[in-house]
Amino acid sequence: MFGRPRRRNRARGEGGAGGTMNRLIPNAITVGALCAGLSGIRFAMDERWEWAVTAIVVAAILDGLDGRMARLLNGTSKFGAELDSLSDFVSFGVAPAIIVYLWVLDAWGTFGWTICLAFAVCMALRLARFNTMLSDPNPPKWQGHFFVGVPAPAGAALALLPLMMHFQAGDGWFDFPLVGALTMATVAFLMVSRIPTFSAKKIHVPRRWMVPALVAVGLVFAGLINAPWATLV
Repeated sequence: MFGRPRRRNRARGEGGAGGTMNRLIPNAITVGALCAGLSGIRFAMDERWEWAVTAIVVAAILDGLDGRMARLLNGTSKFGAELDSLSDFVSFGVAPAIIVYLWVLDAWGTFGWTICLAFAVCMALRLARFNTMLSDPNPPKWQGHFFVGVPAPAGAALALLPLMMHFQAGDGWFDFPLVGALTMATVAFLMVSRIPTFSAKKIHVPRRWMVPALVAVGLVFAGLINAPWATLV
């Protein structure tokens, strides 16, 4: 008669610990993405441009994993959502703006810095709008397969596209301040726009296409190893 309460208390203890661990893992991935974004700034300050871009790419990969891991472990939480949004702003708004400024836009002084500020502000507005739309009880059906505007990781990648093309093509093509400024301004507009941007989150791969899809993934990884910048571009 006295054994049952002990078993229930024990089960509650295990469930509580499991729930805590399930929430810790995705939040730890988010913190890792934040650290990667901040490290990109550090590499840019040391003029290690390839490492700076690589750090942002790593942050984007981790950003794509934390949400999926939270849903897989049933560890979603309000705290995790807020942490993810703050990490996205730093890693994909602040860090790319500083990297591009230190790379070429510092030659334009105040005007170059203004463009970088505009990019970071548009990233903040884009994330705020995204968080607000999550609470919409009746979203349009098309939002299930599309983002409203360019999402944060893609915006950061597009902002850094001139650097990646510079790594591939060399000097004299993409390292002009005008190219960096036009790219940052265009991406900033696309992020706050309401242009539908295709989302691959709900793509369903039929079983008969599973092997070709895995072959394609293998080819992408081979390209990243042998020609990383051309593959990323």
